[in-house]
Amino acid sequence: MNLETVTAILNTAIQVVIVASLPSVGIGLLIGLIIALIQAITHVQEQTLTFVPKMIVVLLVIAATFPWMARLLLEMTMELWRHIPDYVR
Repeated sequence: MNLETVTAILNTAIQVVIVASLPSVGIGLLIGLIIALIQAITHVQEQTLTFVPKMIVVLLVIAATFPWMARLLLEMTMELWRHIPDYVR
């Protein structure tokens, strides 16, 4: 196993993590922005007002996209397992 192989594996792993987390992080950011705008307009500065809706929406998005995220991670893992003999050489 050489440095290029390790770099390629790490690069793939980082890409999979970023792509898999993008929907929940993006929706959380969007909901946070909308709630921040509503708070700025209404002058209500309650901390739980931002946390609870974001938490609920992010958990719903994770629940909705979990099969897709699991498939991405499983495909990457299976690809690593398939190439173990090549990595050992």
